[in-house]
Amino acid sequence: MENWFNVGKIVNTHGVRGELKIVSKTDFPEERYQVGNTLYLFLPKQKDPMPLVIKTHRNHKSFDLLTFEGYEDINQVEKFKEGLLKVPEDQLHDLEEGEYYLHEIVGCKVVTNDGLEIGTIKEILSPGANDVWVVKGERGKEHLIPYIEDIVKEIDLDNQLITIEPMEGLLS
Repeated sequence: MENWFNVGKIVNTHGVRGELKIVSKTDFPEERYQVGNTLYLFLPKQKDPMPLVIKTHRNHKSFDLLTFEGYEDINQVEKFKEGLLKVPEDQLHDLEEGEYYLHEIVGCKVVTNDGLEIGTIKEILSPGANDVWVVKGERGKEHLIPYIEDIVKEIDLDNQLITIEPMEGLLS
């Protein structure tokens, strides 16, 4: 059984020439959305993924807009709405030291440098200059932890443990 990793979700069509509006969930949109790359479409009622080759890519507002080879009309792509675009594990590449895939970080436990357990990373937001980790504590309280050197001190993927040094007011 092959492992698949989310790249984006098709949320709508755009125009009449087969362009699709994507909410990106990938760590590397500039690589994943290169013309000629193959993404795999997973639709709710289909058993097998559908390979799609990227014909065009552009950014529009907060979306990535894609067209796929052989699908140049809105009527052909209307059925793709709500589908998930994924890549197989063998398309992931090795990262530089200090770089991580989002799926490696989500699910890690976060503790302070003096041992206080904060919670588990549930999602990663990318609002601007740096990512922000949404950490959910035991009682359901959410903490927003910016992924910056001053705060994140150690990432131990083998033990799914991240150590932070919180700045004043971060955990209040």
